[in-house]
Amino acid sequence: MTSDPKILSLAFLGGIIPALLWLWFWLKEEENKPEPKSLLTIVFIMGMIAVICVLPIQKFIQAQIISPDWQLILWVCAEEIIKYIVVLIVLYKTNHIEEPIDWPIYMITAALGFAALENTLFLIKPLTLGQDVVGLMTSQLRFLGSTLLHTVSSGILGIALGISLHLKGLEKKMYLFIGLTLAIALHSTFNFFIIKVKVGDGSYFLEILKIFGFLWVVTIIVMLLYEKVRRMN
Repeated sequence: MTSDPKILSLAFLGGIIPALLWLWFWLKEEENKPEPKSLLTIVFIMGMIAVICVLPIQKFIQAQIISPDWQLILWVCAEEIIKYIVVLIVLYKTNHIEEPIDWPIYMITAALGFAALENTLFLIKPLTLGQDVVGLMTSQLRFLGSTLLHTVSSGILGIALGISLHLKGLEKKMYLFIGLTLAIALHSTFNFFIIKVKVGDGSYFLEILKIFGFLWVVTIIVMLLYEKVRRMN
């Protein structure tokens, strides 16, 4: 990894700006009773730290699991579970989860912190090689793809947690299980499709559009569910 401060700064800006734009989009839906900015900042930073925690876990999985498909699924499991855990750590013994909408807000914030650092790491290589155009395209694609994927996946889990806020026992745990399973399934499905698309193939852009179209359809569904949870307040 390069130590050039200019490249690191550009990569960081390219990673964090799309994440902050998405964060602004989701938070403006809850302007009537916003969460504390200081707490949201901590959750966002913890989402970034989650990347550092996930990387050695993913390397261990790669070393132990032969099947690429299972590697991919377990990598996704690690990411979704760690994002959930960092939110739990920040909110432990606090009273900031008062309404159902609070869960998706904090989960989405952590996810965007995760995406910000992940995007930064992806941008370092093309910028180091002087491929500024490639870096710009990578940033745009990750804005529309990976960043949104992390947001929606964690949003699904947050919505499930929000719906179950006032439930107890097994029923509450069932919502957690369903939300986490759906988040992992969506994340894994997107990654499987992306990996199978071959760069340079005549149908490359058509296949990319189909995959992104699928993601946007899911995003619209999640936005509708997000609104429903918001009205549960």
